[in-house]
Amino acid sequence: MAEPIRLTTPLTDEQIDSLRSGDRVLVTGTIYSARDAAHMRLLELDRSGEPWPFPAEGAILYYVGPTPTRPGRASGSAGPTTASRMDRLTPMTLEHGVKGIIGKGNRGRDLWPAFREHHAVYLAAIGGAGAVAAQRIVRSEVIAFEDLGPEAIRAIDVEDFPAMVINDVSGDDYYSHAPQEWRRSPG
Repeated sequence: MAEPIRLTTPLTDEQIDSLRSGDRVLVTGTIYSARDAAHMRLLELDRSGEPWPFPAEGAILYYVGPTPTRPGRASGSAGPTTASRMDRLTPMTLEHGVKGIIGKGNRGRDLWPAFREHHAVYLAAIGGAGAVAAQRIVRSEVIAFEDLGPEAIRAIDVEDFPAMVINDVSGDDYYSHAPQEWRRSPG
């Protein structure tokens, strides 16, 4: 198995263009949390022409709502949430320059052209492993919409955060061909 590809935020077109569905990656840098309620607030800001509370160009959004942080930790459990819930607002985030999204589960086929057009990728983190994901978080700070509690937008600094490329810029979808690859494997 190939070594994971190391990515540092903010992401560039060159980094994104080199990724293929099925690649394992380790992300280091600042990523931003945003779930359903935060996406609705970003839509409101977009419609009113107000700036977003984080630099979207080259950013990675993580669909996460961490649990409360225990003393001595940077974050509580921080597992991904189901990505398809944000499908209808994903094109807006990509238009603002977001280059990567981390969630769990598949994305709607109608989003694949948007990932291609905006040189962006969808990455999956392991669902059910929130405590493990939290170990890769070195800092987490609410930067917007504090009233949303766990769904507030956070700036999250990560080191070697593990994920897998599911949708790449060529339009390939790992989930569409992975079952056939496993069926062909001896064993």
